[in-house]
Amino acid sequence: MVGLGVKHNGGSLPLAGFSDSAATSKSSPTPTGPSPQELAAQARAKQVTALNAALKKYAATVPEFSVAVLDKKTGQKFSYRGTSTYDTASVVKVQVLACLLLTAQDKDRDLTSTELALAKRMIRLSDNDATTSLFNKLGKNSAVQACDKRLGLTQTKVNSAWGLTRTTVDDQVKLLAQLVSTSSPLDADSRKLAFTLMNSVDKSQEWGVPAAATSADVFTVKNGWDTRTADGGKWVINSVGRITGPNTDVSIAVLSHDHTSMAAGITVVEKVAKMTRQYLKY
Repeated sequence: MVGLGVKHNGGSLPLAGFSDSAATSKSSPTPTGPSPQELAAQARAKQVTALNAALKKYAATVPEFSVAVLDKKTGQKFSYRGTSTYDTASVVKVQVLACLLLTAQDKDRDLTSTELALAKRMIRLSDNDATTSLFNKLGKNSAVQACDKRLGLTQTKVNSAWGLTRTTVDDQVKLLAQLVSTSSPLDADSRKLAFTLMNSVDKSQEWGVPAAATSADVFTVKNGWDTRTADGGKWVINSVGRITGPNTDVSIAVLSHDHTSMAAGITVVEKVAKMTRQYLKY
């Protein structure tokens, strides 16, 4: 609250019959301004409006994309085309990992040495054979879909061909948040392992979400990329991950398709990720 004080000149005397208390009672009420919460909400609204406008302008020049950002510190979520569905390609591997961890928890056991080795290859190297092995072991699409339900995902449909799973950025940031939330079905050890794996992907795969990180930040990431003859050879390029730093704690998901090349798709995904930081100032 901002108040305006009344300044008294030193040495002056009150007029006869005019007391200080009377002056106070006759003065104008102290004006009030917006609360800090209202000011913050106004600033956020301006940021969201500006980011939506910038993304809409950029979207007119490139293939289709969606993006969502969930801020753990404030609980605020931004999404652009948040409920539009896309093929996951390899970002579905985060779902497979979460399901593997949940399944082991249900049996009150650690991952076996084989499961851990496969999980490392699946996340760090994006190894498809390791993913297929775990996917089949878990019970294929029906099992992963059941795990998704436990994690609160409502807009994701797991396909028996795991890379063709359909999802939204809104669901993806929800999944990322479950990997760090103390109220998640995933326990502390499971969350720690997920962080360790996604924080140590192969250097060649540190693109996408990490483009929005600063040198002071820590990031996790899992990317997806695929091209199919059925799509005319066009590319699906996706990136999901988290950025944490001194004043930053966000989950980010960017999904896109119809790119003419993998490199072109990566350029779009990284620009979109960086735009969210530029405008939302997280």
